[in-house]
Amino acid sequence: MKFKTRLRVVFITIIVLPLVLTAVAFCGIGIYLMNAQKGLPFEQMDYDAMSESMQEVVEVTDKAYHILWEQVQRDPSRLEDLEYLEQVNSKTVRRSTYIIVRKDDTLYYAGNKAAAENIFPKLPAYGNRDSVEEPGYYYDEYDKFVRQIDFEFSDGSKGSAFVVSRVNFMISRNLLVDMLVAIFLILLFTGIMLTKWIRRGVFNPINELNVAMRKIKEGNFEYALQIDARGEIGDLYRNYEDMRLRLKETTEEKKEQDLQNRELVSNISHDLKTPITAIKGYVEGILDGVADTSEKMDKYIKTIYNKANDMERLINELTFYSGIDNNRIPYNFHRINVADYFDDCVEEVGLDLESKNIELNYSNLAQPDTVIIADPEQMKKVINNIISNSVKYLDKPRGVIDIRILDERDSIRVEIEDNGKGIAQKDVPRIFERFYRTDASRNSAQGGSGIGLSIVKKIVEDHGGYIWATSREGEGTCMHFVLRKYIELQDGK
Repeated sequence: MKFKTRLRVVFITIIVLPLVLTAVAFCGIGIYLMNAQKGLPFEQMDYDAMSESMQEVVEVTDKAYHILWEQVQRDPSRLEDLEYLEQVNSKTVRRSTYIIVRKDDTLYYAGNKAAAENIFPKLPAYGNRDSVEEPGYYYDEYDKFVRQIDFEFSDGSKGSAFVVSRVNFMISRNLLVDMLVAIFLILLFTGIMLTKWIRRGVFNPINELNVAMRKIKEGNFEYALQIDARGEIGDLYRNYEDMRLRLKETTEEKKEQDLQNRELVSNISHDLKTPITAIKGYVEGILDGVADTSEKMDKYIKTIYNKANDMERLINELTFYSGIDNNRIPYNFHRINVADYFDDCVEEVGLDLESKNIELNYSNLAQPDTVIIADPEQMKKVINNIISNSVKYLDKPRGVIDIRILDERDSIRVEIEDNGKGIAQKDVPRIFERFYRTDASRNSAQGGSGIGLSIVKKIVEDHGGYIWATSREGEGTCMHFVLRKYIELQDGK
């Protein structure tokens, strides 16, 4: 659930739930109070039990009632004394409680004449109440509670004394206390419920995310979060998972790169050690006078020169590899005529191969005007690296290298094939990986840094082409790479 929706739910719940529960509590407490009033000493139950407590009304009425009852038992004639009646009437603690004395059918005394005139005609007849245990009357239309005492005047007239109490329709004290307690419990319940809901929906996921971030800080990228939440929390979890997977991948790549760098240093160190050792040996031979003839001196110097070239090649590969890692290979693209460019390359490479007794065959089946967009220097590096790799693994008495240019409509395909010892099928898909070497011997004849073909692949792909290899063990290997033609658009097309 989104935070905005969650806040709306909280806002509505804070307002609606307490109101609903308060209404339910009010009705429940009212029903309870009405049922509790059933034991009170009056006949009629037609009243509002949620008004002023009837127990309080009854207690005040009973106080005046018992005073009059005891007086009737001792000396009923005392109730004929108006001053006595006024004195008893004044002792009631409620202003709305007063005494009425009736003689036969006439009003003899009224503690509140204005109020007495309304209810006097409705008062019960003489003889209806002759025991203190008798209940009182409740007059719903007047909101009056009445208790009656019958006696006889000294002249034999029938008399009745009434204690009348008005029921005030105000919120009773018990109801008020009960409602305050109920409202407190309702608010407490609402607060606890919303707190648990927010904790479960917000704080628990955030705490879990905090634990996950701590794991990331400690370098543990395996701690995954279950993405089953929705809204902002779900987005946060998914972003964490994306970050975790990317950090894990980056870390693994860095470890792999560090391993490759160490392997590169080891390879370069090994491959540099061989020519350096040879150079030192020939220089020592010159210094010690072993090269005592001009022929030996020329041989020693030529060998030193060749070994120095090998060292330079290794250093150039290392420099170029650094440029690949930083994506800083310098390219200078030009429109190049395929026939002219490869004719020059083959002529240059052919002289070196001829000196090594290697036959070079060249054929160009592309149209004479075929043009490509390429960097001449970097493309020459591709050709030289492939050919040098072929020369390195030639194992026949007379080596043969074929260079073919094939026309494929919108592109050209260059094939460089040798008759060397070939590559095992399981190794063919991996020969373009950095530092991968099918020959682990690292001797000076077949060693190398293991990055030559990875450089070739990088340059070809940066030219918008692609490269692959086919090989048969014992027969030779063929490198194929494809470059797109440059087609100049004509006006209106």
